Amino acid sequence: MAKYRIPLLIWLIFEAVAVGLWLGLGNIFYLFNFSYIGTCIAVGLALYSAKWKHARRFVQFAVGLYMLGFLGLYEGENMQIEGFWCYLALGVFSGPTIHYLVAKIAGPVLFGRGFCGYACWTAMVLDLLPFKTRQKKRPKWEWMRFVFLAASIAIAVLILLFAENREQTLFAAFVVGNVLYYIVGILLAFAFRDNRAFCKYLCPVSLLMKPAAHVSLLRVKCDHSLCVKCGACKRACPMDVDMTNNARNRERGTECILCLSCVDACPKHALKL
Repeated sequence: MAKYRIPLLIWLIFEAVAVGLWLGLGNIFYLFNFSYIGTCIAVGLALYSAKWKHARRFVQFAVGLYMLGFLGLYEGENMQIEGFWCYLALGVFSGPTIHYLVAKIAGPVLFGRGFCGYACWTAMVLDLLPFKTRQKKRPKWEWMRFVFLAASIAIAVLILLFAENREQTLFAAFVVGNVLYYIVGILLAFAFRDNRAFCKYLCPVSLLMKPAAHVSLLRVKCDHSLCVKCGACKRACPMDVDMTNNARNRERGTECILCLSCVDACPKHALKL
């Protein structure tokens, strides 16, 4: 049963958040919301421990479609970063605000950029493309994420200042933003032959996650007594992280999305979560 400790721990953490928000805010929706997400993630990790190769895909679609389809399109919550800035500026402690605080600002202290690997509805689609790992030299375009972050703030300011019907405008921005993200993400994937090119060069959310992800408790580590330095983990990593280095400042260390491709690729089982 030891291999199921991490799924159980993840489930307990999400249940604690679910119960805390339910009791603290008096809204039973949060009990359902975080219980559902935590259960999906825990079940997915348990299935991975049981060697089911599609476990992460199961979580991506179970959580990603729920957030995109139910919370976003059906409930009308703008779950994109522009929505977060707007609700934060208005002092509205609702779905998007709580989502960002739990999944992308405070949560990465516990699970790093796990959201990107298991819940992001943009990456959910991009990971279906055929370019699992980078096949071209990686350009130094990370600075573009700061441009997109500034643009997201500018869009939020424009909505707050000039939108006559703020809720309708935020919903329209959510729909249009997602369509653009998918189009740009797919085009970049084919241009660089890399499914995760959008995540590496343009996604502004990754910048919010970096500080907490740097000290993440849940991370992949290498047992150097087993490692033969074959490079299989580096070739398998979709985010170009050097998993043979256990230091906090390892190359692109905060980019790890806990997809565990490196763990699966290691012929000596030197990598562990």
